[in-house]
Formats: sequence, structure tokens, C-alpha cells
Amino acid sequence: MESSEPYSSRRKLKKTLKPSWVFAIALGSSVGWGAFILPGDWIKDSGPLGAMIGLFIGALLMMVIASSYGVMIKKFPVSGGGFTYAFIAAGKVWAFICGWFLALGYLSIVALNASAFTLLLKFLAPDFMNRFYLYTVAGWDVYAPEVIIASLLILLFAFINTTGTSLSGRIQFYFSLLLIGGVGVLGLFTFGFADQPFQNLKPYFSGNQSILTSILVIVAIAPWAYVGFDNVPQAAEEFKFSPRKATMLIVASLFTSALIYAIMIGLTAWTFPSLSSIEQGNLWLTGDVVVSSLGIAGLIVMAIAIIMGIFTGLNGFYMSSSRLLFSMARARALPNAFRTVTKKNQTPIWGIWFVAVITLPMPWFGRQALSWIVDMSSTGVSVAYLFTCIAAYKVLAWKQEDAGREVAPVKKALALTGIIASSAFLALLLIPTSPAALSMPSYIMLLAWAIVGGGFYAAMRKRYNSLSQEETELYVLGKTIASEVMDTENAPAQKKKKPAII
Repeated sequence: MESSEPYSSRRKLKKTLKPSWVFAIALGSSVGWGAFILPGDWIKDSGPLGAMIGLFIGALLMMVIASSYGVMIKKFPVSGGGFTYAFIAAGKVWAFICGWFLALGYLSIVALNASAFTLLLKFLAPDFMNRFYLYTVAGWDVYAPEVIIASLLILLFAFINTTGTSLSGRIQFYFSLLLIGGVGVLGLFTFGFADQPFQNLKPYFSGNQSILTSILVIVAIAPWAYVGFDNVPQAAEEFKFSPRKATMLIVASLFTSALIYAIMIGLTAWTFPSLSSIEQGNLWLTGDVVVSSLGIAGLIVMAIAIIMGIFTGLNGFYMSSSRLLFSMARARALPNAFRTVTKKNQTPIWGIWFVAVITLPMPWFGRQALSWIVDMSSTGVSVAYLFTCIAAYKVLAWKQEDAGREVAPVKKALALTGIIASSAFLALLLIPTSPAALSMPSYIMLLAWAIVGGGFYAAMRKRYNSLSQEETELYVLGKTIASEVMDTENAPAQKKKKPAII
């Protein structure tokens, strides 16, 4: 039986990640193609100022949720993220459910980023990309070049991640610098190009609805706009620094992400006095604004920034999805192959290649079908947010009388706020009458994935439950909950001791 296996065999990951790399993982995963492609749509729906305010409020809400992630990373610096925290909050069954839907979210975003790269190439080289027509799916024409290029990109980043976090973390950092630099250059030059940039921003809000509605429409997309900062807890086991820094790194990445979104919305609106001539029937408003104001040089800078956003997303979600699968396998919720690590770099190699194998067929279904999957997968990410906040609320205390828990009333209040915000995000996605409700194809796919998950859980249930509660805690958390309580109770006494000289 699995329970007879000694705890000493628990697989661990190598500590190689620097703080700057972790910041880049959070930032690069949060800012993708949407920051460059969608500002025109957001301005149309909410106005430039309404869109900016909505995204900054969304970032603040994510920071509230990030506070709970910081609490959990500090207490349990292990891989698993939402899966691990759902186990602490509600036990094995909910941990599996959360891990199952979170895995789908991560996998689909890998495929979406690969697809976004081919979408950019369609804009830059339409004659090449629109050759060798294959078929049409949901109104989207699928051509051979987009399938081949997306597949090669998926395989390339799978290989990069198998080499270990030393390489993937380093390139994530450099890619993120290019992303930030490109957006900064575009913002400065378009602002300088405009005669009256602040006047050009008018009307600040959409005239078709109230200011509050304009802002809330954008706030509703916050879980999608900032998804990726939760990749940080998946890498917690590989931190080469104190996990106490995690909250600061996540908050810094969310603030930087919000600035990038604001600059891209701003330059789309502030560059010219009127966008009416461009808006009519144009598919990429931001691209046309940059080309019209800065020419080919501006288009090249923006193309580099977009590519960096896509590459950082691919790299970050490959890392997070493989670590999630590794953590679930370590808890015996998945087959042993997923906890196999390389001898040299201690990288979960089979989890990485599994992600590649699952995502390779997705480009064949076309962009529209893939967007249904991604919309549906937002549910899994929101579920992970909810359980993380519940877990943080559970491990924190309001006052000293709550023995065995850290007394942190402010953090506990933030966790409670995060529970409410996460529940609201889930309601916006799942209630059919909501303005941000899933489409019918996404509902159907969500149900199908739930049914498949139920069947998979039934097959794994006996093995998953073969470990006792204490053994599961050891494999998932690296220690028991009881030992964590004792550590918390003894913390003041430990602080009085002088550190040992090693």
C-alpha cells in the first residue's frame, strides 16, 4: 500500500529561484496579449478612464487576495498552490476538485498564448499565415501555418522548462524587462506625439451607461486580466530566499501589471483627437494607433513587447501547471509518473511533457473554440482564489486567545474580504444573467470537464485515500498541521534564542 512508503521518499524540488525571477514569473504571467489587443474594446465598453479605474480596482482586489497567498506561502512554502490550500481549507475531496479545475485553467492558457503568437503573425504577415486552408471551426478558418507554428512554440517551451528553473527563470526575467521597456517606450513616444493628450482622452467614460456600470464591467474581468500572479505559490518550494518576501513580490507585480494595462489603454486613446474613423470596422485599434503615430518602428517595438508577453505567459504557466501536477501526484491524487523529477535539476519532467501533449491538439480546434475553454477555465482560477482565502482565514487568529494560530487581525480581515471578492467573481461567471456570464459552449465544456474529473476521482479514490490524514499532510505540506500549530505557539520563545552559528 502507498501508506507503507516511508516519508523520506517524499520528492522535493531544487531551490533555484531568485526574487527578481519570481517577480518576473508573476508579472509575465499576468500581462499577455490582452493588454495589447483589447484596449480598443475596453475603451468602447467603458471609456478610457473607466477602463483604467476598473483595472486598478481589479488590481487592488487581486492584492487583497494576494495577501492570503502570502500568508499561506510563508506558512507552507511548498508547490501546489490552490490544491494545497484547498486541502488545508476543506480536505482531500475539495483539494482534488480545486486542483482538477486549476490544472485546466493553466493548460488552456498555455495553448491560448501559443495561439496568440500566431494571431500576431496573421497581422504582421497575413499572406504567409493565410495559406494552406484546412477547415473552419465555429466561424474561424484554420490554416496549416498557425497550427504548425503554435505546435513548435509549445514544444520549444516544454524543452526549455525541462532544463530546470535556472534557465526558465532567467529568460523570464529578461523577457519581462523587454516587455516593460517596450510598453514604456510606446507610452512616452505616443504621449509626446499627441498635441493634447489629456483632451484626446475625452469622453472619459462610455456615454451608453452610468460611470459605475462602466467601471464594474471592467472590474468583472479582473480574475482573467491578472491571472498568473498565482503562479508564485506554485514555485514556492523552489524559492532561494525567504518566503516572507512573496507578498511584496506579488503586490509589486500586480501594480506593474496595472500600470502596463493603463499605459496601453492610455496610448490608444490619448494619441489622436478622434478615433471614430479608425473604430469603424477595424479589428486592432491599438495597432493602428501605434502605426499611424510612430510608423513601422513603433509597430516593431509593440510586436516585441507582445511577443515577450506571450513568451512569459507560456513559460510561467508551463512552470505552474507542471508543479501543480507534481504536487497532486505527491499526494497520490495523480499517477506516480507526475512526481518524477530529473536527477540533475529536480524538475518534474513528465508533468511538463504532459502539458505539451495535452495542449498540442488545441491549436487544431481554432481560436474561437479555444476561447470557450479559456473562458470556462476562469472558473477554476476563481475557485483557487476562494480556497486560498478560506485557508488563510482558517490559519489566522483575531486575538491571542485563539491558541496555535498567528494573531493577525488585519490579514484575517483581508482574507475575509478575499473570500467575498472570490465568491463574487464566481457568481459573475456562473450566474447566467450576469454581464460576465460564461457562454453556453463554455457551460457545456465546464460540465464535461467536471464529469471527466468525477470519473478520474472515482478511479483514483482508493489510492488517494490510502494515506492517513497525517501522512497526506506530510506529503502535501512537508509537515503536519499539528507541528505547524506547535511552531506557532513556540514562536515567541524561539525569537528569544540566539541563532546558532553554523
